[in-house]
Amino acid sequence: MPEAVVIVVGAGPSGLAMAGCLSRLEIPYLLLEREDCYAPLWKKYSYDRLHLHLQKQVCELPHMSFPSSYPTYVPKKQFIQYLDDYVAHFKISPMYHRNVESASYDQGCERWVVKTINNDEFCRGEEEEFLGRFLVVATGETTDPYVPEIEGLSSFNGEVLHSTRFKSGAEFKNKNVLVVGSGNSAWKLLWIWQTMVQRLQ
Repeated sequence: MPEAVVIVVGAGPSGLAMAGCLSRLEIPYLLLEREDCYAPLWKKYSYDRLHLHLQKQVCELPHMSFPSSYPTYVPKKQFIQYLDDYVAHFKISPMYHRNVESASYDQGCERWVVKTINNDEFCRGEEEEFLGRFLVVATGETTDPYVPEIEGLSSFNGEVLHSTRFKSGAEFKNKNVLVVGSGNSAWKLLWIWQTMVQRLQ
């Protein structure tokens, strides 16, 4: 049963930041990620024109600044490059395809017991357990796309997609689009759509 001082669940920016701090202090840790890459929300589920909506100074990960050449509002491509450089600098090695099923504290051994399902193609469905003195949950608030049940949606003949599958407004040229929801993703999609329409006129 693998054991470390700290178990970190989630290899998004927050999980990477924790791993960077632990690496710098030479504290042994395990970083568990259910996807096949770190920062999957940025690398796999975000649209092409995405930018940080806060100034770069408040979005830096610990102990590593953005390059001075980066603009104030960092675009997706440069942010991913920054994360790549951060991972390389701190030699962060997440354990991928680990879907955490449960975490409980064992009073007897004074350790967290984290149970996962390994979904790697060579170990698919294999159950694993990890031990750690401390547990950090860095899964974020947008881990699972949610599409509500809407009456009549199953008979709708048009395309339906969640915002995590949206990449560019170009594919919707000359089409009518309905955006459902008023969270950050919806407002950004509307802004992109309006910008595209203005450019195409």
